[in-house]
Amino acid sequence: MLFTDRTDAGRRLAVALRHLERRDRDPVVLGLPRGGVPVAYEVAQALGAPLDVIVVRKLGVPHHPELGFGAIGEDGARVISDEIVRRTGVGDEDLASVERAEEAELLRRAGTYREGRPRLPLKGRTVVVVDDGVATGATARAACQVVRAQGAAHVVLAVPVASPDVAARLREDVDEVVCLSTPHLFSAVGEWYRDFSQTSDEEVVSLLARAAGGAATAEEVEVDAGGVPLSGDLTLPGDARALVVFAHGSGSSRSSPRNRAVARALNRAGLGTLLFDLLTPGEEVYRANVFDIGLLAGRLADTTRWVRRRVPLPVGTFGASTGAAAALRAASASDSGVGAVVSRGGRPDLAGADLSTVRAPTLLIVGGADTTVIDLNRQAQAALHCENRLAIVPGATHLFEEPGALERVADLARDWFTTHLVRPAEPHG
Repeated sequence: MLFTDRTDAGRRLAVALRHLERRDRDPVVLGLPRGGVPVAYEVAQALGAPLDVIVVRKLGVPHHPELGFGAIGEDGARVISDEIVRRTGVGDEDLASVERAEEAELLRRAGTYREGRPRLPLKGRTVVVVDDGVATGATARAACQVVRAQGAAHVVLAVPVASPDVAARLREDVDEVVCLSTPHLFSAVGEWYRDFSQTSDEEVVSLLARAAGGAATAEEVEVDAGGVPLSGDLTLPGDARALVVFAHGSGSSRSSPRNRAVARALNRAGLGTLLFDLLTPGEEVYRANVFDIGLLAGRLADTTRWVRRRVPLPVGTFGASTGAAAALRAASASDSGVGAVVSRGGRPDLAGADLSTVRAPTLLIVGGADTTVIDLNRQAQAALHCENRLAIVPGATHLFEEPGALERVADLARDWFTTHLVRPAEPHG
């Protein structure tokens, strides 16, 4: 297979990665600089995923630098081969000296490429590592190991072309290898491109800036919920017009694939999102806390106040299961600042008497096959005195796992929040 250039290769590679658009994936695309970034840019654009670089530095044995004893990445990620260290007999002081030098160069390059933008969080997410091709596989392998060390849940190595034996070996280091061509007569990556001209640092910077301008910025945050630190993921499109805070249900967390799928749809519509853990790891051990609606509502209310101070945008809440009751109880306070509420497969009935004082427009979404929860939502709807609607997704069960069901939830939530949170533009004249 012959590619016209890296843009052509990236577009063709994106087609082979379409399965990552499924609702249970939350992909981040990382390009290996420099040549991998133009390929990764096309993949990210096609998947609607954020783009970043994965900067790694090989740690070479002193006096034999082509032999790597490990690799380092950002935020202290390091992968060390104890076997090579032991075999070469190099002392700790020499190895530390190599690591310090490479870390300085790593930080310099990462800063140059991102121009001050934060590194995208990878913890718990599907990460697609992209290069323009693989010859020896050393850099690609190091990148995938570093990504895993940074908390990626599912690592995909995606390249247009690779040596067949190297591609086979790399499958041992990642969850998936997606490679369009593994020609047996392989000697160099460049021979499989008509145009394999060198990619400049300026081009890498330009592509990353262009992707960031049209995509959301994401960062891990520590939410201050009334003095209790809670982990969260804050995503803000460049043109964010409102923000939605997610309250997950019992037995779930901010990594819920269903909530993340809805959040991505909201991000594409220009809505920011905050997914956070309602309980600390220590509190999650006690099952009763998961069903303590008062505790969860208090955390959500504190978090809403925290995010309103940080991001001056209209705020809505999205609650799933018991999180829906927490969202409605938090919204019932006169000073809640919540402009709209959406419940997905929720238990709004658990909000009890507080339902009557909710003023935020409320959308209750239930699966058509989830008959018990439909009845509970109808009871809750009768207690609401605010603008409200019950939307039933035909054929869907409680978790909306049926084809197209979760996409329908995302569409309903997007339209509700857009209608009730986003202020129309002021007329000119």
